[in-house]
Amino acid sequence: MTADHGALRSFVRDIADYPVDGVTFRDITPLLGDSAALASAVNGIVDEFGGVAIDRVVGVEARGFIFGAAVAYRAGAGFVPVRKAGKLPWAVVREEYKLEYGTDKLEIHRDAIHPGERILIVDDVLATGGTAAATATLVETLGGLVVGLAFLLELEELAGRSKLGERSVKSLLTY
Repeated sequence: MTADHGALRSFVRDIADYPVDGVTFRDITPLLGDSAALASAVNGIVDEFGGVAIDRVVGVEARGFIFGAAVAYRAGAGFVPVRKAGKLPWAVVREEYKLEYGTDKLEIHRDAIHPGERILIVDDVLATGGTAAATATLVETLGGLVVGLAFLLELEELAGRSKLGERSVKSLLTY
């Protein structure tokens, strides 16, 4: 984090014991509902990668779409959605990844990224890192260069950053 984004923390609601006992859910809907806070979050992500050439922003379903599309607009880049399996209507590349209990799959259109394009991956939360790592693999499978991964929040105790290798990772808020 290169700037102080602490003011955004007041727009993140903590919900104890959701979805299961012992878990504190970080609810970002108050931030999304406040135009100034939302703008601050989007601008913060763009600023974190200021000076980095970005051809496309990849947003991860579903809240990554909200931030990713806005970041792409601000950065003058294209936007590419990464979706759960079976949601995209054309030829896809698929990546399966591990969850705490089981596996899941993400997909991207085969023509969404071209070799050599510089890609910023955006999502709302970095937790265990499985989704982010799978998304980076999809981008790299298509020949894209991941110039960074950006998150509104990072749950440090889950060590998701460790699954992302040497890639540039920026989070506006850490918990």
